[in-house]
Formats: sequence, structure tokens, C-alpha cells
Amino acid sequence: MPDLPKLAFLDFEASSLGKHGYPIEVAWVLSNGEEESHLIRPDPTWTDWDLKAETIHGLSRDRLYAEGASVAGVAQRMMSALGGYDLYATAPSWDGKWLSRLLRTAGLPRHALRLQDTEAVHRQTVHEVLRGMGVPADLHDDFMNKVLSQAQRKDDELGPAEHRALADARREQRLWLDIRRRTQEMAAHELSRASP
Repeated sequence: MPDLPKLAFLDFEASSLGKHGYPIEVAWVLSNGEEESHLIRPDPTWTDWDLKAETIHGLSRDRLYAEGASVAGVAQRMMSALGGYDLYATAPSWDGKWLSRLLRTAGLPRHALRLQDTEAVHRQTVHEVLRGMGVPADLHDDFMNKVLSQAQRKDDELGPAEHRALADARREQRLWLDIRRRTQEMAAHELSRASP
């Protein structure tokens, strides 16, 4: 799909939600479906660990030390793979915290990559599709409400998030594609009804 915008849906898992928590897994899925996932070997200065969080994401410290990539390696890969993409996360304040911690620990500027809220790209996508298809602006809000509520209901039927970075990033990319498709279909239907 060559007309897809350069978007990436990003998700982190973390050692804890405490002040000294740190990222332990990151994954992203591009708008075209390309994806990557990385376990992160904790930096020696990262020590906070919450056993409750471990029961949720299922990743042990031993596994991270055995299979994880270095903080610098993951940060450099993210810079290389995601430069030029608009990055989105469902919890940008949390995911942004983990991203900032990863980048700073790797010696990179903490805002070298920036996250935005996926809700913003959902709304932006609906408006762009409607404008591109020539739907009158006074109908956009009604379309927006219908499309977003239908797509969210379908997503809710999948149950709670899996709390693994790649699964959750995939889900976000699928939701965005669903919103885009629904908007196109609804707009096409409306325009065919309105044409003489």
C-alpha cells in the first residue's frame, strides 16, 4: 500500500511503574505492517524491579540478561529504523518516559524520538480520508464519532491488552487500519447516496 503515511505504533514493557522503573522490551509496527521487537538488557544502573509487573508481562530479569540487547544497541536501532516516522503510543506519557530513559542512558538526546497519542492519529486519519474523498466538512464530526466508536467497540471485543510489546503494537496498527478502512467505506457510501 504505497499511499500509507509514515507512521509507527510503538509499545514498551517496563520493570515497574515506579519512579525508577525502566524499559525492558520495545516493539513497533509500521503502518505498512513491518515490525520489530527487542528485549532490553538492563543497564547496570537500572535496578528497580517489581514482581507484580513481572507476573503481568512474564519477562524475568534472567531472560533479559540472557536474551536482551544492550541499551545502546536498541536505542541506535530505533534511531535508524524510526527516523522520519511519526511515532504513536496509547500511553504516551508512560511510553515516553521509557523512551526517554532508554535514549538518555544510551547517551542520546531524550527527545531524539518523540511519541504522540494514538487518539490524535485516529482523528487525523478520519479527517484526511474524508477531505481526500471530498466529503463536506460539516459532515466530518458525525463521521468521526461513528467510525471511532465502531472501531473501538471491535477492538474492545479482543479483550485486554496482552502486555507484550509486539502484540500490543500490532493491535494498535490494526486498529488504525480498521479506522482508515471504515472511514473510506462510510465516505464512499455517503457519496454514492448523495450523487444524483
